[in-house]
Amino acid sequence: MKFPRTHVSLPRALGAAAAVVSLTLLTACGEPGSAGGTVGSASTSGSSAAACEAVPGDELVVLEDDKQLQTVDNIIPAVNAAAVEGDDTLIPLLDTVSAALDTDTLIGLNKAVDVERRTSKEVAEEFVAEAGLDDPEQSGSGTIVVGAADFAESATLGTIYATVLNSAGYDAEVTTIGNREAYLPALEDGEQVQVIPEYVGTLTEFINKDVNGADAAAVASSDLGATVEALTGLGQEIGLVFGEPSPAQDQNAFAVTKAFADEHGVATLSELAEACGGLVLGGPPECTERPFCQPGLVETYGLEFAEFRSLDAGGPLTKSALQQGEVTLGLVFSSDGSLTPTE
Repeated sequence: MKFPRTHVSLPRALGAAAAVVSLTLLTACGEPGSAGGTVGSASTSGSSAAACEAVPGDELVVLEDDKQLQTVDNIIPAVNAAAVEGDDTLIPLLDTVSAALDTDTLIGLNKAVDVERRTSKEVAEEFVAEAGLDDPEQSGSGTIVVGAADFAESATLGTIYATVLNSAGYDAEVTTIGNREAYLPALEDGEQVQVIPEYVGTLTEFINKDVNGADAAAVASSDLGATVEALTGLGQEIGLVFGEPSPAQDQNAFAVTKAFADEHGVATLSELAEACGGLVLGGPPECTERPFCQPGLVETYGLEFAEFRSLDAGGPLTKSALQQGEVTLGLVFSSDGSLTPTE
């Protein structure tokens, strides 16, 4: 499960490094947020790695989560079960979208909207044509409303779904319905919305808490197959079915400046733990308590933090603090439109 998006993107130039994803900040978006208090987080490994100072730089690189700390958050079509009774075409059509997407492609779609300021409709229609999804072998009919959350990635994905369905003979349109608390009940009801692009891990835990209580043990994990299986079972309880998960993911990731990565020769979080101690971590306030943020970085990787600075979840404050050398490591999102995958 990932931190909620801030829905703010920062334009950057593009670069690459081995086993990493890189991004460049072209403009600073204001001063970083106020620093939180120092949070001592000694490594459980007893590492004596030397303290490494932050290295300022415009270009940022994401360090590989090589021990799979993060829960999977692959894109998956969520569908009202009643809406597809007797319809053998709709979900297979959505599955063609899943097969055509990967994280690199998703980054490109987000860049086109968030950085280049093109419309989701224009970008979606271009993608569908280029991916050859505009002339499907299947055909269907009927009115379908595709819901989208109130951020650009969801709007683009929803528009891709609708464009493909229209190409197959459906009468499909997209409507934006706020956050998950607003749109999921609409999807369950099936009157206003029949399809929504979703995220495997985050949706699994959202439904799990709703069905089994706020204190329910987590069932989403870094195992995609097991998480989809859990999601499928939970979906049956609330009248939802799902298409195939896409290789494309939008999950938590951790970045350093490229200058820092080059200076210390690090491309993965494990390499960072071996090379450096005394790190300054930047992220949302709740990072100090979330198992997939600071506690997980300590427990899983043995990273040593001298300080935590309270900023935002993958937004301009964290990116600016990294760029300016105020934090060493910062939380970003893996499908950020300003990221460029390694060639």
